[in-house]
Amino acid sequence: MRILVLGAGGVGGYFGGRLAEGGVDVTFLVRPRRRAQLAEKGLIVTSKLGDIAMPVQAIGTADIAAPYDVVLLSCKAYDLDDAMDAIAPAMGPDSVVLPVINGLRQIEALQARFGKDAVLGGLCFVGASLDPATGIIDHFGPAHRIPFGELDGSVTPRVEAIAALNGALKFEFELRTDIVHAMWDKCAGQGSLSSANVLTRSVVGDITATASGRAFLDAVLAEGQAICNAYGYPMTQQTLGFYVKLFETPGSPFATSMLRDVEDGKPTEGDHIVGDLVRRAEAKGVDTPILRCARTALEVYEAKRLKAAG
Repeated sequence: MRILVLGAGGVGGYFGGRLAEGGVDVTFLVRPRRRAQLAEKGLIVTSKLGDIAMPVQAIGTADIAAPYDVVLLSCKAYDLDDAMDAIAPAMGPDSVVLPVINGLRQIEALQARFGKDAVLGGLCFVGASLDPATGIIDHFGPAHRIPFGELDGSVTPRVEAIAALNGALKFEFELRTDIVHAMWDKCAGQGSLSSANVLTRSVVGDITATASGRAFLDAVLAEGQAICNAYGYPMTQQTLGFYVKLFETPGSPFATSMLRDVEDGKPTEGDHIVGDLVRRAEAKGVDTPILRCARTALEVYEAKRLKAAG
């Protein structure tokens, strides 16, 4: 199996590095600066689950000479259009894209570009970040898995072949027959908490330390649940339990990456996640006042950020 990993940042670099570590035929599709960095230093990952320091194969789009079996797509949602252009030469009649991007809209976009049969459902759970200066990827926390599966819930030879790689890997390709439900779970939970983080510019512990904070978090999570219910994918007890535990943890420093992006003045996945949830809610007549406020806040932030950038 030949796997192409788009990018070698926190997510792509971590999972691609684990694949390479396990002896899988992996190539990284990267920009020139990152390619030079990998050529000079190799791929470096620091992790309590085992460090990685090894040479890897890295190419640019112009170097793609033949289709790959699997393309692991790990870009940010706002880079999706450019990412699809980049991987297009790697897509053959039997190639499949496995996106581990936050949200839901990427599935429709990828299917429109490459065909319905060429796209799997997927998401990932990992804490990993790239230091651009050193090129070192820091993996923090115990999470490192990729739930994935056919969008229609079937178990096909191609997803079985991906799952069969697990024996050689330190992370898990978690084959799911309910991957769409799992994606809804993550998107709605993440979008709800991101809305609370962005509106208050605060982590969970600072929100719950206020008199109205816990009720606010419960209310925004209820909006996410209502959207899931309207589309026939009720939020699972496992996901609800995760957020309840999070909200009940005094002083929790937890926040979604969207808050960090706003604080750092970076682009966000706001429209792709929060905006999309609001649009889906409106299509079903579900009222989401907190999510709507967050959408507006993110739209204003993005407009000001672009204006400042000239």
